[in-house]
Amino acid sequence: MESIDFSKKLNEIGSVVSLYSGAGGMDIGFHLAGFNTLWANDIDKFATQSYESLFQNNVITTGNLVEQKIPKLSNVDLVIGGPPCQGFSVAGKMDPSDPRSKHVWNFLGIVEKLSPRGFVMENVKALGVNSRWEGLRESLIKEAQKLGYNTKLVILNAAHFGVPQARERMFLIGLKHKKPDEIVPLIKNKIVSVKDVLKSLPKFGDKGNDSICTAKITPAKNPVIRKSPFAGMLFNGQGRPINIEMPALTLPASMGGNRTPIIDQLQVEKETKNSWIIKYHKHLIKGGSPYNSVPEVLRRLTVEEAAAIQTFPKAMRFIGTQTTKFRQIGNAVPPLLAYYVALSLRNQLS
Repeated sequence: MESIDFSKKLNEIGSVVSLYSGAGGMDIGFHLAGFNTLWANDIDKFATQSYESLFQNNVITTGNLVEQKIPKLSNVDLVIGGPPCQGFSVAGKMDPSDPRSKHVWNFLGIVEKLSPRGFVMENVKALGVNSRWEGLRESLIKEAQKLGYNTKLVILNAAHFGVPQARERMFLIGLKHKKPDEIVPLIKNKIVSVKDVLKSLPKFGDKGNDSICTAKITPAKNPVIRKSPFAGMLFNGQGRPINIEMPALTLPASMGGNRTPIIDQLQVEKETKNSWIIKYHKHLIKGGSPYNSVPEVLRRLTVEEAAAIQTFPKAMRFIGTQTTKFRQIGNAVPPLLAYYVALSLRNQLS
């Protein structure tokens, strides 16, 4: 697995203002690509504390963006950020009246105020492709064009950029004076698996991988069976088992309880593809009755494993309760994906 070395920053080329920064996933990627963050903001006090634990010299404020006094900055190269996505997500209610859905306009309002050379707005895939949001997409693009930006809307799969997670996200990119180029994966034919991540961490339960989620795992009385043993719903709650031979599915911000993904520890230790989950799935496919309990080898992701799957650097220290740490991780843009987006823009701006 390609790990992020926070000390290997490219020569500084430009500056960014970061909005809806969370714990700093996007900022880490842009920092490593040579962009200096002039100002950042997020409403989550735990996320901003986590951000400060890594970016000790950056200025980040805590609170609702619309209530912040935006500093007077000149020569800003990029405004970046991921406005809250819950109103657009297919995992939610996709409610256009959800107040969180209006933050995309707050984002463009700051773009208008600061007039940077470009911007990068990240959000869930649904905002970029779902017909329900077609009118909003067109309005956002028209507004950006009115402000003088040429735009490109792309859907990127983090797994294509060396992230051990099949996380698809929308990026609306705007640049003055030129049409944005395609964001081309620079890592080709190199899919990173969850197993690769686990090998890079201390053993489960040891120091450095001991933020254990204790939510109990029980078989579903009425399991939803799919073709793959790692799809469907074989267990109570919405925590799905992970096939460690592949990138994980998207890690949700709702981790911390029974939505935390499940791993077969024996599969990790024995390095075998023959997981109990696969055996249980075969049992159900053949018409067997659901079991009443699961073996102790099944357990949930730790905070450290979730952070590594998101490609946060090992130096990252998350602040808050275990639930808030999981939320910060699940809400983040994978830093490695952000790095390749930033690297592309570095080349286009230079």
